[in-house]
Amino acid sequence: MTQDRLTDYAVTLLRISLGVMYLAHSVVLKLFTFGLAGTAGYFESIGLPGWLAYVTFAAEAIGGTMLILGIYARWVAIALIPALLGAIIWAHGGAGWVFNAPGGGWEYPLYLIVLSAAQFLLGDGRPALRPSRPLL
Repeated sequence: MTQDRLTDYAVTLLRISLGVMYLAHSVVLKLFTFGLAGTAGYFESIGLPGWLAYVTFAAEAIGGTMLILGIYARWVAIALIPALLGAIIWAHGGAGWVFNAPGGGWEYPLYLIVLSAAQFLLGDGRPALRPSRPLL
């Protein structure tokens, strides 16, 4: 097996695991754990409009699914970064580093930003239903 082939598999593993994490963060946490109304209430409690919770949920759920399937994964990964920056700025930034701190820490959203940026730089991997065009 060639290094190029191994790299394709590594990029695919990154893409699928990143997609699973976005789905878990949206569906498991926002939908099933807190409920969308509860998530909207939390958004309002930190000064954000409640409707933004629904937009964030949809972006993470649809984006996670697209990553798993390999549909324009490079662009999906980069498009999800603003939601994570918002999570750091408005929700977790003041809570410190560790995510199990009261209010959650900011290391997990930062880690997802780094993984999303890496996915953008590396591309889609194989197999992918709708691969993105190469950057160069």
